[in-house]
Amino acid sequence: MTEQREAYFRRTGATTFVATEHTGGAWSTTEQHVSPLCGLLVHVLERDLPRPDLALARVSIDILGVVPVAEVEVTARVVRAGRTIELAEVEASYAGRAVLRARVWRLAPSDTAVVAGHDVTPMPPPAESEPWEMGSVWPGGYIGSIEVRRAAGAAPGRGRAWVTSPVSLVADEEVSEQAAWTRLLDTANGVAVRAAPGEWAYPNVDLTYHLHRTPRGPWVGLDTSVAWGAEGVGLTSTVLHDELGPVGTAAQVLTLRRAAGR
Repeated sequence: MTEQREAYFRRTGATTFVATEHTGGAWSTTEQHVSPLCGLLVHVLERDLPRPDLALARVSIDILGVVPVAEVEVTARVVRAGRTIELAEVEASYAGRAVLRARVWRLAPSDTAVVAGHDVTPMPPPAESEPWEMGSVWPGGYIGSIEVRRAAGAAPGRGRAWVTSPVSLVADEEVSEQAAWTRLLDTANGVAVRAAPGEWAYPNVDLTYHLHRTPRGPWVGLDTSVAWGAEGVGLTSTVLHDELGPVGTAAQVLTLRRAAGR
């Protein structure tokens, strides 16, 4: 593996990062798949505005435009400061234009093990799921960089898949499990397609995820359902897992239209 293939981003300055070929998108290989960029937003937040006393509980990311496979600037600020609750904002820009903007709630943790619980059926673990060549459906450097295992029972608009990647988020920098985990979440819209991407286009305009506990380990579990409406809008809904069980939920709003030439 060459040096260029080892990371999704390389730092070029105090707030700037250059994307590598592994960020190449599924809708256009010359544009970034925003999944690694979402992880970069969390990484910059944790590095530039550290709050080790708070747990990340919600990340809401708006995708404001396409992002070339090029250099981006990422900055973070506190919107609502607090001792036990904090709201922060992280923005990525390209050539002076904002392309992704995230708002993040961080909350003070406490010992609530005595009442912890859920009613979600856990996914079959990665070892019991079959390898799936996602590149048979989607192109791009990002899709080529990930390993996917899919549970039995996949159908149009419904799928359960595990995703991991050997590619680090930022070259030569320590990255938290949370940021590394986030770099894979936007894969959800591609694991349970309702129609071939050559026939329909359905990119997401946002990604919002909520966590009831901190995810662990290299695998992201995506228990995903996709609904398409009759007015050009769709919704991808996912229950998020790590290998210990469910950790939260994610949602992506889709803009739905026929592919060019159809």
